Amino acid sequence: MRTVTLTGTVLAAVLLAGCTSEKAPAKQLKPLALAEQTSTIVKSRDGYVVNWAGVLSNANPWHFGEHVVATVVGRDAKGAEVVRMDQPLDAVPPGGRLAFTGQATAAAKPAKVTIEYRPARWRQAARIVSAFKPFPVSRVQTIRQKDGRYVITGFVSNPYRTPAASLVVSALLRDASGKLLGGGTAFVDDVKAGKTPRFVITVEGVPSSARVGRTDVTARTWGATARPYEELALGGIVPVHTVKPTTEPFAKDRGGHQMPTDQ
Repeated sequence: MRTVTLTGTVLAAVLLAGCTSEKAPAKQLKPLALAEQTSTIVKSRDGYVVNWAGVLSNANPWHFGEHVVATVVGRDAKGAEVVRMDQPLDAVPPGGRLAFTGQATAAAKPAKVTIEYRPARWRQAARIVSAFKPFPVSRVQTIRQKDGRYVITGFVSNPYRTPAASLVVSALLRDASGKLLGGGTAFVDDVKAGKTPRFVITVEGVPSSARVGRTDVTARTWGATARPYEELALGGIVPVHTVKPTTEPFAKDRGGHQMPTDQ
């Protein structure tokens, strides 16, 4: 009988070969979460207008959620479906949230409205997350009209060097406790760096008994994929300081020594 002895080097090589033949487990990404949703119903000449607003949350810090579709279904008191709409949504940023709103007409009055969504397709961000700067929104005003509608106005700007072909501006109305009451959306085209185009958003269906405490307004790129956002980020941001200093430099560098103090 012949005995074969494996040396330490050979044994290590065998173990290494066995490890490399196994595929590393794929990283599991967390699904999107519908963090908030609300809906209102308003009587119209053609039936009923269903308004909705929701917020999707992405817990994955390095991946965009793309090709997301929300399905809004309204049912009457007997459970029969009276309205259904598939709403394509914009890409959900890494570690961020996506506010969305919509509207549909139903022949019969829905007793219950639900929002569901299809699983996202994941795309790893082409840049580090800090490169995706938010689009600043300023001078926001929320004014209630006599007919119960709310009109939200303000200005949006572009922090990137490359012009944004189209931005989506969403406004969510909340009460003093932060509860979501409703929302609306508008589009702003050709937003160049240094320019601040105005947006106007109309929100219908907020109950007359509700009291709006604050308005959350966000702007984002339009489209089912992250490509428009990534192209802006790859183009770079506008420098904060663009004017050359006019004062003369110090004749002598004072260094980092601490100034003497009186004892």
